[in-house]
Order: sequence, then structure tokens, then C-alpha cells
Amino acid sequence: MGKTSVLIVGTGFGGVGTAIELKRAGFDDFTILESADEPGGVWRENTYPGAGCDIPSPLYSFSYEPNPDWPKRFSLQPAIHEYLKRVVRRYGLEPHIRFGTRVTGASFDEERGLWRVETAGGETFEGGVFVPAVGQLSRPVQPDIPGQETFQGTSFHSARWDHGADLRGKKVAVIGTGASAIQFVPELQRQAGELTVFQRTAPYIMAKRDTSYRRWQQRLFRHLPATQLLGRLRIFLLAEYATYAMTKHPLLAKVFELRTAQLRRRHIKDRTLREKLTPDYPLGCKRILFTNEYLPALAQHNVAVETRRISAITPSGVLTEDGVEHEADVIVYGTGFAATDFLGELKVEGLGGRALSDAWKGGARAYLGMTVPGFPNLFCVYGPNTNLGAGSIIYMIERQARYIRQAVEHLSRPEVSYMDVVPEVEQRYDEEVQRRLGRSVWAACASWYRQENGRVSTNWPGLVTEYDRRTKTLDLGDYRTAGPR
Repeated sequence: MGKTSVLIVGTGFGGVGTAIELKRAGFDDFTILESADEPGGVWRENTYPGAGCDIPSPLYSFSYEPNPDWPKRFSLQPAIHEYLKRVVRRYGLEPHIRFGTRVTGASFDEERGLWRVETAGGETFEGGVFVPAVGQLSRPVQPDIPGQETFQGTSFHSARWDHGADLRGKKVAVIGTGASAIQFVPELQRQAGELTVFQRTAPYIMAKRDTSYRRWQQRLFRHLPATQLLGRLRIFLLAEYATYAMTKHPLLAKVFELRTAQLRRRHIKDRTLREKLTPDYPLGCKRILFTNEYLPALAQHNVAVETRRISAITPSGVLTEDGVEHEADVIVYGTGFAATDFLGELKVEGLGGRALSDAWKGGARAYLGMTVPGFPNLFCVYGPNTNLGAGSIIYMIERQARYIRQAVEHLSRPEVSYMDVVPEVEQRYDEEVQRRLGRSVWAACASWYRQENGRVSTNWPGLVTEYDRRTKTLDLGDYRTAGPR
């Protein structure tokens, strides 16, 4: 492979979106390395009951590839996974994908201006541009609770759902109340004999204005695409308004906060339970969750919400700090993902053999969420500070893909070997981003948005339209360009 060839890791929306952008621009010299046997990313991996997206499907899709056949406004995992596979087929990406290829490391060869990518199977791939598109929510977190290995029942993480587990009439314990839990807890409530939900902090719950699309609506979307586009625009504007409220005008967030309180009063009549389910932190500090079924499920007779801290897992259940053992046949860990552990266990070395893990000590950082000084021709997709508190990450992915395509075009010039972001440029950018985030609601409490040292390394501090503007044109002045040796 030559200096303009591109090695992409992952076939989620990030990797697929980058590949499509390159192909649409006439670049066919790219390879996508995928550890699984089919595309899909998190929408392939997360198959728990009720799995779906909390962003309406008209916006949670590529702008250039609208889907008139979405079954629901908020589509579930099978429909989203199928959409992604269909897009892969439509744009002819299959010949570019190497399935069953797990990347373990990558190193930059300065002399040749190439990335050398190693795989678990012992293969080596070389390419001029390296694009890790592994996402922020792809590595499940198993909590550090003593005694987990002693449990004699069935246990699993929600991202590795055991579909063979018999839950009917069983005593089920759910640890965690995040975005996945609020989707599968209602499904478990309908099956379990007894369901205990262990909650550390109460989430803010908003109603999901969902609807199933009828055939006449799908035909309308197909023959008059502008009707679906208008729906997408409306959702987009609402998301921008929510972001503005969380980052610029906290008083506006009070409107959302009042609506969550109304929802609790409507579904939770028991005052003690309602108090347990009332958040004690500012709205938006942790992820706001959208569901119509979670609160009604918690009000059912076979469900208990436990807020006392877990001290251990025993052979027969969950032990809380008050010394009470809660018996369980099944434990489901809804404990989320290592969102701040960018690139996971992937070992990346740049100029001089410097490890990316060393460059990111104290928190991951990248210029525009994509490039890191000392790691030429490396472009992260859905990297540091590109996550959203509201809105569709696919919008951000499309902007990153556009930026990477411009970089590949520049690198295709014969006098260019590699481009490396100027450290001072990245430093100024990071200081600005962290300063703005420090004034936002995301800095107000502990959450998966923040690291233990308080740094917010996941979220973008502004509107997505600002990110669009800042990434629209590749500024070569931000980079040091090296010629061939």
C-alpha cells in the first residue's frame, strides 16, 4: 500500500462514514480492519432486550443516505444494524473490509512515512493514513466489586447479553441505571419473578415521543424526501437548543428539569420511591435518558429499587453496606463503557516510538478531536471531546470524515510524506475546549463524561454547527508537513 492508502479500524458508523467519504471523492485505496465477522460496531454488539437509540432515526442516519423505511421514530437495534449493513452494501465497501481481523497495535515509520498496523492473527498492514474509528462506547466496564467470581448463578454485562439465560420467574439483580439499563429493565420486569435494581445515582428521565411509522408515511418519505428532511431539521434544532441550555444558559435547562419532575409524579405514586428516583445534581451533568417504560416498570409490585451501596457479590446474591444480602439467580451488569479510555488496549506509537498512552496521561486530547502532535497522519474518529450531550454523533462523524478526506487529498501530493499537527495549535485548542467545558454543566458532577482528575475528555463544548464550521476546511497552517526522504 502507498503513502495515500488509508487503514481504518472498525465498521461502526465512524469507520463506514469515513470510508464512504473517501469513496465518494474517488479514493479507493483504503482497507477497513474489523475484528467481527460483519459490520455494525456497537449496533452489532449490543443486542440486549429493548436496545435502541435515544436519537430519532431521521437524524441518527447519514445525511446523504436517508432511510424512508425506518419502522419507528426511535428505531431499535435490529433496524439500525440493518441500515448500517445496507449502507455498506450500497456503497460497495465489502471488498475493502477484512473481517475477523483484530488490530492490536500500530507504529509510525518516519523514514517511509507509513503506519505499520499489527493484528492478533500475526498479519501486518501498512498504509500512509491511520484512522482508528473504535468509538467511545464500545468497551464494556465490569465494576470492581469484591466476590464477583464467587457468584453461583448466571451473570453477564448488558453489552454481552446471554440470550440463553432463563429469566422467567427468577430473582434478577440489575447493577446500574444508565442508558442501557433503562431500556432492558422494563423487559426484565415482565419476565422476572423479583427484580432488584441497584441504583447509585438517579438519572434524569424524559419522555420519548416515539411513534411507529405507517406505510403511507414511509411512501411519503420515499417519494417526497423533503418531508423526512423537515422532520430531521426539526430534531436537529431541538438538539441544538438543548445543547445551548446546557452550555450557555442554565436557566433554560430548568424547563427540562420541571418536565422530568412532572414525569416522576405521573408514574411514581409512592413518595419514598419517588424520592429515590429524584436526581440530586444539575440536569445534563450526567446523560439525560429518554424512555416511556422505565418509570412505570419501577412502580410494579415485583420491582425494588435499592440505593444502598454494594459492598460485595456473594455466591447467592448481592450484599449491601447495611449487611443485607439480596438473593439473586441472575445478575445483569448495566455498568456502561470505558468512555474516557480512548482506543482501549490498542497500542499506538508515533514519532520516536512515543506511546500514545504516554501522550494521553492525564486525559485524552486531540486537535478538533482527531489529530495528536507527534502522531503524523493519524486521525481519530469520534475521538476526544467530540461526544454530544444532545444531538446525533453521526453529524459529527460526517464532519470528521470530510476533514480526513481533505487530509488524504493533501497527502496525495508527491512532495508530501506526512503531516503532523503543530503542538502549540493543539495546546491552544485544548485549553479553549477545557475552559469552556469548565463552565458547562458537564463539569458539575462525577459522570462518564469526566475522568477522575476532573477533566472532561469526552464532550464537545459547543453547538454542532460550530464544529461544522471549524472542520469545514483543512488549514495547512495547523500542521507541520514533511517531504519524502
